[in-house]
Amino acid sequence: MKVLPIVGVAVLVATSLPAIAGDASHGKDLFAATCAKCHVITAEGDPDMVGPSLKGIVGRKAAGREDFRYSSAMRKSGITWSQKDLKEYIPNPQAKVPGNRMALTKAFEPSEVDDLVAYLETLK
Repeated sequence: MKVLPIVGVAVLVATSLPAIAGDASHGKDLFAATCAKCHVITAEGDPDMVGPSLKGIVGRKAAGREDFRYSSAMRKSGITWSQKDLKEYIPNPQAKVPGNRMALTKAFEPSEVDDLVAYLETLK
């Protein structure tokens, strides 16, 4: 019985597949329960909110909204928000952009971060 070649092919196929995408529906629920305390998802920002609107965040330059006063750290970050950047930022904002003002109040599991980013990607 030649099991070894079959296992090798299975490993090759598994490692060549793209990563499983997050669940945008669950991400929407997570956003409502956690992020919506500080952020809106409307085209216009809300001056009463602590954070900027996240509508269109994917592909937007960090500190790119004119209707929000960003920290100097965020303005100087040079980031254009990609899926990768958001996945690094959400679980640990200070590690990604030291000195920014985002106060994270929840520790997210990696799958929750994937779900949040999948939801943020829908906010075009």
